[in-house]
Amino acid sequence: MRKTTTLAVAAVGVFAAATLPAFAQKSGGILKVQHRDNPASLSVHEEATVSVQMPAMPIFSNLVLFDQQKKLQSVDSITPELAKSWAWDDSKTKLTFKLEEGVKWHDGKPFTAADVKCTFDLLLGKSKDRLRKNPRAIWYRNVKDVTVNGDAEVTFVLEKPQPSLLTMLASGYSPIYPCHVNAATMRTKPIGTGPFKFVEFKGNESITLARNENYFRKGLPYLDGIEFKIIANRSTRMLSFVSKDFDMTFSSDVTIPLLKDVKSQAPDAICELHPQYVSRNLIVNEKSPPFDNPKVRRAMALAIDRQAFIDILTEGQGSKGGAMLPSPEGQWGMPKEVMEKMTGYGPDVAKNQAEAQKIMTELGYSASNTLKTKISTRNIAIYRDPAVILIDQLKKIFIEAELEVVETSLWHAKVARRDYTVGMNLTGVGADDPDVNFVENYSCKSERNYTQYCNPEAEKLIDQQSTEADVNKRRELVWKIEALLNEDVARPIIYHDKSNHCWHPHLKGFVTHHNGIYSNWRFEKVWLDK
Repeated sequence: MRKTTTLAVAAVGVFAAATLPAFAQKSGGILKVQHRDNPASLSVHEEATVSVQMPAMPIFSNLVLFDQQKKLQSVDSITPELAKSWAWDDSKTKLTFKLEEGVKWHDGKPFTAADVKCTFDLLLGKSKDRLRKNPRAIWYRNVKDVTVNGDAEVTFVLEKPQPSLLTMLASGYSPIYPCHVNAATMRTKPIGTGPFKFVEFKGNESITLARNENYFRKGLPYLDGIEFKIIANRSTRMLSFVSKDFDMTFSSDVTIPLLKDVKSQAPDAICELHPQYVSRNLIVNEKSPPFDNPKVRRAMALAIDRQAFIDILTEGQGSKGGAMLPSPEGQWGMPKEVMEKMTGYGPDVAKNQAEAQKIMTELGYSASNTLKTKISTRNIAIYRDPAVILIDQLKKIFIEAELEVVETSLWHAKVARRDYTVGMNLTGVGADDPDVNFVENYSCKSERNYTQYCNPEAEKLIDQQSTEADVNKRRELVWKIEALLNEDVARPIIYHDKSNHCWHPHLKGFVTHHNGIYSNWRFEKVWLDK
């Protein structure tokens, strides 16, 4: 079995850490973080929102993880966590991990390779226990088996080569769960091996974590604990941040328009503008008449004025793109000249909307005979605001919609069971890789394929790009998939958002990731200089 350079990279990281000034970090203190809404649970494997990721990720550990101190997540930034090294076999269908020894779960029981197998048997539906929701089972559809060799070695056996496997395992959405704790318990009293232990979850109030005194990385974490306070109103959250009741805002909570107010009242606050890898997109239930007519769906897609959304909501700083994150942060984003060849992406918005009006007129709709419907969306500002703009734009093609807001704890389950007609949706991607995005959101059998889109041609291309080792060839396949999804009106992407994440200067050691918001919440090296 051929060895990777992982151990050498890890050694360099250890050396770098050892050379830091010993007095730089201060231990102690409670990190106070804002939270925007009430999570449905704290089970990372069952949920699909940063509302869960931000408070739950500090509880857990992965086999590998994107470096928490680097701004861009990539294959080159993957670091060891519960795995101390890894290697592929010559066929590229077996990936073996050597595991850390002596690691304890928060309840004192030992971590072993069996826990890794139990986690993936649970995800793959091979265990007696069952997840209530399993949105990322589809990520690992190429995993044939997970085998153990003693307590400290585990091997992933694949049906066919898949270069992206390590990237998926490095996502914050891929924690290891204990064999001895059932899935139901993990929703309300999660047990991990991470730097912080779960203490309490008060619905609509707070989530409290405490320092794991037996954390396997000695000397970490620096903090005594983390308190997440749930504040539903965004204006109230901004006021409480500038008054220094909190050390950190919720993830990407400070919009570009809001930043002016925050900085005017807290000029020393550190605020970083970055993409979230969260697209605003239109979802349409193809089983619900008259939206089962592809002509209606095409007209809706043509009616979208993407630049208007970007100008209104991000003051021009959002990005047009397909499903994959646009460059420069996104590795797989289409060049502008490729993107503008896709239907509805050209600069002549008036021409697109005129074509949409013609389609609707031919179907019998007009200003005096509108198509009435509801636009469903999650009841938080980042969903509601673009939904209002969408409703206004659809009026131009004789679609008269009213807004239906749905609470967070119900939203993902509602759209997963297709209990909607038209929706303004946000799609966050757990890692910048086509196998994460395309497989999760557009493959026929995915729980997260909210529109029930299923095209054998797209499925074939998704499978083909997954096994392609040449990055440039894979990128060309990705762009071909993007064009097909757009032509099929699978889930029209409106725009990719950018917003700010803010913290006060006394908070040290935190780095915002600039190509994803689901993998940088371990908080083990964060400290307070107070």
